[in-house]
Amino acid sequence: MTRTSFDGLLIKSLVEAGTTWLRTNHQIVNALNVFPVPDGDTGTNMLLTMNSAYNEISELGYRSAGQMAGAVAQGALMGARGNSGVILSQLWRGFARAMHGKDNVDGETLVKAFAEARDTAYKGVVRPVEGTILTVAKDVATAAEAALQQTSDPIEILRLCVKAADASVQSTPDYLPVLRQAGVVDSGGKGFFFILEGMIRFLDGESLESPLISVQPLSAMNLENALEEVEEGQDWEVVVDFRPGETFDLQTFYTHLEEIGTSIQVGEGEGMYRMHIHTPLEKRYEPIDYIMGIGTITKVAMENLLAQMEDIGNQAGETSLELTNVQPGEIAVVTVSPGNGLSRIFASLGAASIVSGGQTMNPSTKDLLEAFENLPTDKIIILPNNKNIILAANQAKEVTVKQVRVVPSRNVPQGLTAMLQLDPTADLDSTAEKMTKALETVHAGEITIASRSVEIDGVTVREGQVIGLLNGKLAVSSESMEHACLTLLEKARAGEHEIITLFYGENIKHAEANRIADLIRDAHPNQEVEVQEGGQPHYPFLFAIE
Repeated sequence: MTRTSFDGLLIKSLVEAGTTWLRTNHQIVNALNVFPVPDGDTGTNMLLTMNSAYNEISELGYRSAGQMAGAVAQGALMGARGNSGVILSQLWRGFARAMHGKDNVDGETLVKAFAEARDTAYKGVVRPVEGTILTVAKDVATAAEAALQQTSDPIEILRLCVKAADASVQSTPDYLPVLRQAGVVDSGGKGFFFILEGMIRFLDGESLESPLISVQPLSAMNLENALEEVEEGQDWEVVVDFRPGETFDLQTFYTHLEEIGTSIQVGEGEGMYRMHIHTPLEKRYEPIDYIMGIGTITKVAMENLLAQMEDIGNQAGETSLELTNVQPGEIAVVTVSPGNGLSRIFASLGAASIVSGGQTMNPSTKDLLEAFENLPTDKIIILPNNKNIILAANQAKEVTVKQVRVVPSRNVPQGLTAMLQLDPTADLDSTAEKMTKALETVHAGEITIASRSVEIDGVTVREGQVIGLLNGKLAVSSESMEHACLTLLEKARAGEHEIITLFYGENIKHAEANRIADLIRDAHPNQEVEVQEGGQPHYPFLFAIE
């Protein structure tokens, strides 16, 4: 049946459907991380952005397409997390702009909306990169314009746009060699495709709850740090390692698990599978019983999620920071920190507000706004300390009446170095300029465990190896933590610098950090080597080489 237009209520349903389908498949998007590090978060960031967009309209009954689209854009703006989430919010902003004042969306309006979404997203990025979500948005807009020559039905136009998005995602490695090297497509583009595809699946009456089959490497699951929001009624986390029998069928496995619980993940490695699921109290043993009938169980772990969330809250309450009591007219620094130890260091250097975040936990635009809106000064400097948070920081800058400057620190060492330039009573612009210049005076190293096998930039990596990144680029792969640390410092030409600071992560004991530091001192006797507790997840060690 041909449809000439649709109203705001259908927009609401389409947004809900796109969000649901992205939620079902967001781990697939997370797994498309270019670097083999266990902290891919694009899917999570896009999902949290869409959650915020839908939450904004969940209680609204606007029939006006313009009003509903405007509310979606506002929710996406405030909930935007990470580069992908911010760009997604800009796409919704463009959609809303094209639909402003419209009660209904016809084919021509939808085509204009895709074009305005494309233009707004490109303008929101200082240096647009092709082969990303931006390219997919551009190809979708082009497909929409072409579709209008065939039909005026907005739903049919949307259907053709979904096909174009799929093809565009598959072509992203043609633009970016790093995607081709890693053997993946662009994650942000894939997330955008899932949102659009979810809308069509809803219109066609297809399931939005059955995920595409996703089996990730065991090391990429990182379940010990993967606790997210606990769904109502899903109070237990169950993880089972098993070796499947000869008749094991992955699709049947997923289908049965969906009858038991939610947050289903499956990993595989060397013939063994790991199943992760959240279940209600009364069903917590069902996954175990089921798997016993289809394979041999080697390990079981169960966790009471509600109790775990309470523990996290208690631990957070115990951590008190002595933040700078900024005065009216002074400069207040808002900094993002991925660990308790690093937060204490930032506080000691004069931070007025600290936002918890980093890899896999990018703060939203709203989180950053709330960090400084109630401070008794209108002079604010934001240190994102992560390349994936810079866009959200700039977005927070645009939606406040305060004077905000974003110093684009791409990692924690840069942020700490920038803090040394702080004079709260100095001029805001000159201080931000000094901090920005200071970013180039430090090299940043990161040590973690490879989540998959890949070859990037001439570095061959096997899943489970220790890897090192230097200033954000893959530089080292090794079988041992010691060798990886020493080789990374050699690549950074640490011997030509004065100070090497080692920040150890949440799963590293102080004695082990000191042992590594002693090896570094032996290799670099002319450099000062300092050891600091960082408390960051995922990365056993961070290095600042100055």
